[in-house]
Amino acid sequence: MKSDNSFLKGTLILTVSSIVVKVIGALNWILLSRVLGGEGIGLYQMGFPIYLMAITVSSAGIPVAISIVTAEKVAQNDFKGAERVFRVTLRLLFVTGLVFSLALFFGAQKLIDWQFIRDARAYYSIIALAPAVFFVTFLASFRGYLQGWQIMTPTACSEITEQLVRVVTMLFFASYFLPRGLAAAAGGASMGAGAGAFCALLVLMFFYQRLKKGLKAKQSLQNTDAVQESSSSIISRLLKLALPVSLTSLMLPIVANLDLLIVPQRLEAAGFDVRHATELFGYLTGMAVPLVNLSTIFTAALAISLVPAISEARALGWQESIRHKTGVAFRVAMIVTFPCFMGLFCLAEKVAGLIYNAPGAAPAIQAMSIGIVLLGMHQVSTAVLQGMGRTSIPVLNMIAACVVKVCLNWTLTAVPWLGIRGSAIATVADFGVAALINMYFIYKLTGYKISLPVFLKPLVSAGVMGVAILGVLYVASGLGGWVLLLCIPVAAIVYGVVLTAIGGLTKEDLESLPYLGGRILRIGQRLGAFKE
Repeated sequence: MKSDNSFLKGTLILTVSSIVVKVIGALNWILLSRVLGGEGIGLYQMGFPIYLMAITVSSAGIPVAISIVTAEKVAQNDFKGAERVFRVTLRLLFVTGLVFSLALFFGAQKLIDWQFIRDARAYYSIIALAPAVFFVTFLASFRGYLQGWQIMTPTACSEITEQLVRVVTMLFFASYFLPRGLAAAAGGASMGAGAGAFCALLVLMFFYQRLKKGLKAKQSLQNTDAVQESSSSIISRLLKLALPVSLTSLMLPIVANLDLLIVPQRLEAAGFDVRHATELFGYLTGMAVPLVNLSTIFTAALAISLVPAISEARALGWQESIRHKTGVAFRVAMIVTFPCFMGLFCLAEKVAGLIYNAPGAAPAIQAMSIGIVLLGMHQVSTAVLQGMGRTSIPVLNMIAACVVKVCLNWTLTAVPWLGIRGSAIATVADFGVAALINMYFIYKLTGYKISLPVFLKPLVSAGVMGVAILGVLYVASGLGGWVLLLCIPVAAIVYGVVLTAIGGLTKEDLESLPYLGGRILRIGQRLGAFKE
């Protein structure tokens, strides 16, 4: 049995890899836009919605499902059963990946003929993405299996490898084919997705072989009483777990399309002309929402690590361990998301000006900032329910939250003095409603509920941090947007000191935090904190 807080190690690994991947991706867009220009980027992007839909249908939910079932088998020392689950899934995803890959390749011209894709020049971009569908689908089984063992390093290494190879390949082939026209160059850029996924698959296969060698030493621990499941039983169980997760993935583009239909229209009803309404919509979806998603990288990684940890405890019937892991996850999520919320709330105008050169985005960013805390809660609560095998509950809760969002979007966005803030409030409510309903079911299933101190201590510390940020903004107003470079370290120090002083961050917390915890603890003890 792993330590109750061991999933935090996987969380940190995945967080670092996510940051690296996003930094590489941001640099890639800068370079690729210089090669292709706006029109070429448009052709490149036209194939992506179809590609994303194909991989969502062919594999989304499978890694989570394999992770859950594998964690259960490993917890019961049924290593052969875990391996059997992996092999059955591998064959299943090989077939589905191949089918959807071929369908995309041979159906590309039909998508253009039927006007799903308006520009015929996007043909090369679509067919170049077809191999990626197969590799991404196939590698999903490896990722899920290794995550089920609560080993997150393979996922992190494969994601970084995938992004690096993808970027290098995109830039190389885009430049190579550019003399043949923008359509060919965009197709060349699309080849990066397949090359990246193929190399990521090789990385995962390496880690799988290493795990397989290590399992030989555990053969004596194999549970001889374990019943071998049939292939049909395994597939049925995996699909039962995976389909709701796939529906959750599909909810994201559905909600985005509903925003596209409702928000600009209701902004016009509020009195904004078409051009201004489009601009405000861009501020929300293209600037505010990405900042919220960026601020929840840690909780997204925490959710991935938490699923197999909860599944393991459930398989062993350790209810107290489930409550403890859930409590640790929510506490850590609160500690991380509250300062992100307060920082973005106080610095919205500076962030909008310095990063986007769009000060007009500040109201949308500020209104969306509280969504960081609520989205973090939603991610963690969804992971707990998935780990308990209740994957359908979060989907139903998301649908209920979506209904609330649509109603609020229609009502609040049309209020002239709210405008785009109304749509931001609706999005925040979407996160909050889904998270709160999830929390109700977690309480019903485990008896866990967030205690007031877990919520209040990070909130109070973030409040003091906010006052410190406003002080820096007042004192150093002459620095303009670059005052951010001064605000961030001051905010981090103030938040950490206040949180420690009021007991929100303890010696035990830092001891359970891998890699960084021990170092921070030693520094704190030298400064007189965290005494025995």
